[in-house]
Amino acid sequence: MNNRVRVRFAPSPTGALHLGGVRTALFNYLFARHHGGDFLLRVEDTDQARFVPGAEEYIINALKWCGLTVDEGVGVGGPFAPYRQSERKALYRQFALDLVASGHAYLAFDPAGELDEHRAAAEAKGETFVYGGRNRRALKNSLALPPAEVRGLLDAGASHVIRFKMPAYEELVLRDIIRGEVRFNTYLLDDKVLFKADGMPTYHLANVVDDHLMQISHVIRGEEWLPSLPLHVLLYRALGWERTMPQFAHLPLILKPVGNGKLSKRDGNKMGFPVFPMEFTDPETGEKWRGYKEDGYLPEAFINMLALLGWNPGTEQEIFSLDELCEQFTLECVNKSGARFSPDKAKWFNHKYLQEKPDAELAASLALLLADEGIHYDEARLARVCHLLKERANFVSDIRDASRFFYSAPGSYDEKGRRKNWKEETPALMRELAGVLAGVADFTAAATEAAVRAWVTGKEIGLGKVMNPFRLAIIGAADGPALFEIIEILGKEETLARLATAVERLRAGN
Repeated sequence: MNNRVRVRFAPSPTGALHLGGVRTALFNYLFARHHGGDFLLRVEDTDQARFVPGAEEYIINALKWCGLTVDEGVGVGGPFAPYRQSERKALYRQFALDLVASGHAYLAFDPAGELDEHRAAAEAKGETFVYGGRNRRALKNSLALPPAEVRGLLDAGASHVIRFKMPAYEELVLRDIIRGEVRFNTYLLDDKVLFKADGMPTYHLANVVDDHLMQISHVIRGEEWLPSLPLHVLLYRALGWERTMPQFAHLPLILKPVGNGKLSKRDGNKMGFPVFPMEFTDPETGEKWRGYKEDGYLPEAFINMLALLGWNPGTEQEIFSLDELCEQFTLECVNKSGARFSPDKAKWFNHKYLQEKPDAELAASLALLLADEGIHYDEARLARVCHLLKERANFVSDIRDASRFFYSAPGSYDEKGRRKNWKEETPALMRELAGVLAGVADFTAAATEAAVRAWVTGKEIGLGKVMNPFRLAIIGAADGPALFEIIEILGKEETLARLATAVERLRAGN
C-alpha cells in the first residue's frame, strides 16, 4: 500500500441521503483535498432486502449538487472497479472461507426460529442474547458439531452463515484520530455474521475487504460505527492485513435542535425543515421528503453550514468557501461531542451567501420562480429588484414574495395604512405630486427624490404627509423598501398610473 491519502464515502442505497450522511461525505472530501488525496464513492448494497430503487442515483446527484467531486467510484470508474458491492460478491466468499480455514471464522447452521427462541428466553430473564464465546459450543455450528455432521449438512445444502470467531477474552486498546484511545473487551462482543445464507457478505466483511483492496488509508465515518471498530480491526489482523490497516476516525452525531438524541428525518417533518439535501419521494410509500435544494438553499451555504456541525477551526470565522474548507480542515479539529443542528443557523448561512450572489444570477433564479406562476418580467429589471430586496431575504423565494407589487398594481390597499395616511387633503397632494413626477425627465431614484423633496420644501409641509400615502398608492402597503428605487424600476408611466388609480379608489379614513 502506498502512502497516498485515499478515503471513501460508502453509503447504502436504502433511501435518501440524510444530513449526517452528507456531512460524512463532506469530511471525507475535505480530508482528501487537504492532503492532495483521492475521494472515492463506493455503494454498499449488500443488504438487498432494504434496497430502494433510485437511491443510488439520488446519492450521486446529491453529491454533485453539493459540489463534492468524486475522483473514483460509482459513476466515475477507476482502477479498483467495480465499486458496487453487489457486483463484487464472488470476491467476498473466498475471504470468508479463508477465515474459516484459518480458524478465525466458522459455519453456523442455527435456524432463524431457534435463534429467536434463544433471544426470547434471554429477554425473559432480563438479559440480551449474545452469540459468542460464552455459548457458541452449545449452538448449531461447525465448532460444536462433529465434522461428519457438518459435512452432511453441507452436502444436503443446509442453509448456513459464516460467523467471525471473536477471541474469548482480549482487551483491545485502539486509537481513533478524533477520540484518542478507545478500549473494548472481546468477552462482551458477539460473533458477527460475515457471510449470509443468501450468498451476500455482511457490511463488516465487505467493508474491510474493499477498504484493503482499494488501498483506503483513512476510514472516516459516523459515531454509530464505533462499536464495529473492534471487529474490523480483528478482521484486518485475521486476514493478515494489520500492517496496512487504515486509520479510523468516528464523527460525532448531529443532534436534534431541541431535546436529546440523533437528528432524524421525522424531526424535520415535525419542526418544518428538511433533513435531506434534495427532495426525495419514497418509491414504495409515495411519501415525499423536502430537500435543501428545493427549499431554496444555495449549495455553498448548505456545505458551509454542514462543515461547522462538529468541526471548529479554532477561530471566529464562520463563512468559508469550499476551497477554504479544504485548506483548513483537519480531523484533529473535529469535536468528540455531538453537534446540535439549528434550522435558524442554516437560514443565516443562506442569507449570508445570498447577499454575495451577483444580482444578475439571483434575477435568473427569480425569473424561473415567477415563470412557474405565469409571470414574465424583464430580467434586467429583475436584477434591480433583487439588489433592492435581497438584504432582508434568506431565499430567492423571499425576494419573489416581497416583490409582487412590481409585477402588478395593487388590487387592494392596507386598511390600517389607509386610515392613518389617506386624509381629506391627500388626493389633491397626490395629483400635484403626479405633476411633479411627470416633469422629471430622467426618471431615476436620485432625480425623482430631489424633485419631490424640493416640492415638499417649497410647500412647507411634512415629508410624511406625501411619502406615506405615496407608498400606499404605489405598493398597496404602508411599509417596504426605498420608494424612489421602486418607482425607478416601475418607470414613469406605471408610477403615474398607480397614483391616478389610488386617487380614484381611495377615500379618507375615519
